[in-house]
Amino acid sequence: MVTDSNLGKHILVVDDLPENALVLKSFLSPMGYHIASAQNGETALEMVATDPPDVILLDLMMPGMDGFEVCRRLKQDSATQHIPVIIVTGMSDRDSNVRAVEAGADDFLIKPFDRILLEARIKTSARGKVLHDQLIKYKQELEDKVEERTAQVVSTQQVTVFSLAKLAESRDNETGDHLERMRSYARELSEEFMSLPKYEGTLDVSFVNEMYKSTPLHDIGKVGIPDQILLKPGKLTREEFEIMKRHSMIGGDTLKAADIEAGRDSFLAMGRDIAYYHHEKWDGSGYPFGLAGEDIPLTARITALADVYDALSSRRPYKEPFSHEKSKAIILEGKGSHFDPDVVDAFLAREERFLAIRESFQGNGELAPIQSLAKALE
Repeated sequence: MVTDSNLGKHILVVDDLPENALVLKSFLSPMGYHIASAQNGETALEMVATDPPDVILLDLMMPGMDGFEVCRRLKQDSATQHIPVIIVTGMSDRDSNVRAVEAGADDFLIKPFDRILLEARIKTSARGKVLHDQLIKYKQELEDKVEERTAQVVSTQQVTVFSLAKLAESRDNETGDHLERMRSYARELSEEFMSLPKYEGTLDVSFVNEMYKSTPLHDIGKVGIPDQILLKPGKLTREEFEIMKRHSMIGGDTLKAADIEAGRDSFLAMGRDIAYYHHEKWDGSGYPFGLAGEDIPLTARITALADVYDALSSRRPYKEPFSHEKSKAIILEGKGSHFDPDVVDAFLAREERFLAIRESFQGNGELAPIQSLAKALE
């Protein structure tokens, strides 16, 4: 609620004649107003920028920058256009009044005037500014609440996505930190792609963040694979492998349906593409669709290398982990056939970071002590 007690009390008087400013100050100071003064337009604009007043009492006829120009500049600036400008002048001709209105003046006082009228005009103008300030404050509070709620929704989405991926992973023989490493590898590769001239202007930080969130969904379709195949410790038969390959379609179809339900281009869209295509190969020999080259979404090409590197370099019930050098050699051998050459180059550029990530996560999915991470980065 706006009352006289909470109306602005900071007044700026702009007049080239000091005696006029003194008269206004003698009227207003006893009423509790704080009066500042400027004797030219340039100084007035500087003072407004430094310490915005609640109301400006502005003379029109001043040497240099006149009151018309001062008012025009104030009203053209979004930071000052809401400050009430009351023209205080002895000019009563129509042309001057029209020019002042066109410049954006909020009110007029024609000299001579009495203090009662002066205070009434100031209170009326200040009341409008208080209402404007309250509206701006309310708008900012509303935007803060929306931002907070949006952050909560995004956080919930991330937790939901990762929980779904963990649920699917719990049926597999892979180690608990597989998803943590996978999304970290994908983030490194995505960041490297941002620096490539080929992708300049098309990839940004939001792409990197989405990759980090979505990569764990790559094998969510494994929930539809029978245990006797999914958990088989030895080599799969040809028939069993054909069944295993269905997990790409199961995961992609599931996330596609969820994406449609949530609305096109939802946060699940990238996960859908990754689930469908992360077993496609650059030369077209992959599955489930036999896509080749850049027909395979970049998100899936990145995930493919991250997935293979982690499978090679991690312990599994049926194998010991390969060394980084051996894993790297296998990836290099697949450059241009299994893997997008650009993704392999990005891997080589981030090789040290891959090693750091590999060593920074323990088998239970928890981050290793910071000393281990620091050592890995040395």
